[in-house]
Amino acid sequence: MSPQLFSRRQMLARASTGFGMTALSALMAERSYAGLADPFAARPSGYRPKVKSIIFAYMSGGVSHVDSFDPKPELAKRHGQPMPVPVKPTMFNNNGNIMASPFEFKRYGQSGIPVSSMFPCIGECADDLAVIRSMTSKVNEHAQGNYFFHCTQPFSGFPSAGAWFTYGLGSEANDLPGFVVLSHGNVPHGGVGLFGSGFLPAVNQASFINPDADEPLSNIKPRELDAAQRRRLGLISKLDHRFLETTQQDAQVEAAIRNYEMAYRMQSAVPGLCDLSDESEATKKLYGLDSADKEKSGYAKQCLLARRLVERGVRFIELTCLNKGIGAGNAPNPWDQHGKIFEGHGAMAYQVDQPLAGLIKDLKSRGLFDETLIIWAGEFGRTPFSQGSDGRDHNPYGFSIWLAGGGVRGGTIYGATDELGYHAVENVTSVYDLWATVLHLAGFDHEKLRYRFGGRDYRLTDVHGRVIREVLV
Repeated sequence: MSPQLFSRRQMLARASTGFGMTALSALMAERSYAGLADPFAARPSGYRPKVKSIIFAYMSGGVSHVDSFDPKPELAKRHGQPMPVPVKPTMFNNNGNIMASPFEFKRYGQSGIPVSSMFPCIGECADDLAVIRSMTSKVNEHAQGNYFFHCTQPFSGFPSAGAWFTYGLGSEANDLPGFVVLSHGNVPHGGVGLFGSGFLPAVNQASFINPDADEPLSNIKPRELDAAQRRRLGLISKLDHRFLETTQQDAQVEAAIRNYEMAYRMQSAVPGLCDLSDESEATKKLYGLDSADKEKSGYAKQCLLARRLVERGVRFIELTCLNKGIGAGNAPNPWDQHGKIFEGHGAMAYQVDQPLAGLIKDLKSRGLFDETLIIWAGEFGRTPFSQGSDGRDHNPYGFSIWLAGGGVRGGTIYGATDELGYHAVENVTSVYDLWATVLHLAGFDHEKLRYRFGGRDYRLTDVHGRVIREVLV
């Protein structure tokens, strides 16, 4: 009889009723361990990073830049007149005349950045913001626009920016994934593929947490006693690792096994994350958790949880707006006001203004602001002319976003649109430039963070992008 050869993992799994493999699983849950490549482990970037974590406050539906961060006095002067330049096709082609902003603008801080009356609280943080007024997109429709902004491709199947960041940086969290989406059930048009890992390893896709649900992790629900579940998962782990050996350590199979292990640890970590009993009443009030408006208090909870996730080492956190349903705005795209823009944008701004300002102030007070980057953006802007009588259609040709946090030159305005706010005309920037800049702040050369798939090297910025150094310190 020839002796049967065992791998070290097989020996650990079969000897002493598998206690050795159980111990190894515990070691593999730590941030690092010798001789094994952990897809969740924190990894060094290309050079010294300015930030450790990204908070992406996504304003799905398209915020009107001419009503928020890019005032255009010419709109008031020419209100009701026809556009003096050719108008490109819009989503509905129900185009009216030039429409003045129904919101007033005020200059804030030492920088004097003008911010509309929609955002009085964010206005107080103007000296922390770098407002980019010349952002552009290639697409004019919500689902494609959402995919383009998240993946730099206007269709599904490509990794989300959050997946790229966790692929490049790993995670410093022991029991939480590197990429988390906070959502009360709203997902922008395009669906959960916006947060997928595409062709990157499956461990890099987003995990969803619903802060107010009975089970914050909708697809990870403890259904039995911990000991019984651990025994069952231990058996599954043994079977999975035996299968893994037959695949010659296939990376996708190993990623799936690691996802199961992470899911088990998240069962105990997430309830503690969402339990805000250890937060002071002053902190909760700072964010607006005491608001009687359920959408505002819901978004405030997302912002507070974003800070708690940063404290726990999560790399990329995305926030999602709650539905107000005004002026054609709907659950996937609540900023989409094709009518009643004053009411709709006003309600949405009320929802996010105090919570985001509270997040900035809280991060600063805890010494986390300089190692965290906040991105505020939607998939496109809106037209300077009306749709119907009191709405605006989609405009990808020039709109505003802002950045705040580590490495960002606060109190900065970069780029400009024309006098009517229709097209970007000065220092024109793109979504590729945005992600090149964010990767730079995280310590990566956007041209070198690549993944080979289908016979070619892919990157988040595709074959485009430049770092917007003018908004950086």
